[in-house]
Amino acid sequence: MSSLDKEFEKYVEIGNEMPPQAADDMLIAYAFYKQATEGDVNGDRPTESSNVVQTFKYDAWRRLEGMPAEEAKKRYIQTIIELKAKLKQKKG
Repeated sequence: MSSLDKEFEKYVEIGNEMPPQAADDMLIAYAFYKQATEGDVNGDRPTESSNVVQTFKYDAWRRLEGMPAEEAKKRYIQTIIELKAKLKQKKG
C-alpha cells in the first residue's frame, strides 16, 4: 500500500467521524471519495423527482469524470483538511 493510500484511508476515517457540514462541502468530499475509490461514475442518473440528494451526488461525481484516482485521493484529503479548519474556526 502506498503512502498516499495510507494517508487517504486516514482521512476517510477522519471524514467519517466529522459532524455534518454544509451540504456543498460534503458533496465535494463525496465526489472525490467516489472518484478515488470507484473511478468514473456509472449507472443512470437518478431523476430529480425520485431522489434529489442522489441526483446531486451523481452530478457532483460526474463532474470529476476522467480524474485519476491518485488526484482524487489528494483532493479528498485537502477537502477534509479544509473542512476541519472550518470547524475549528467555528468553535473559536
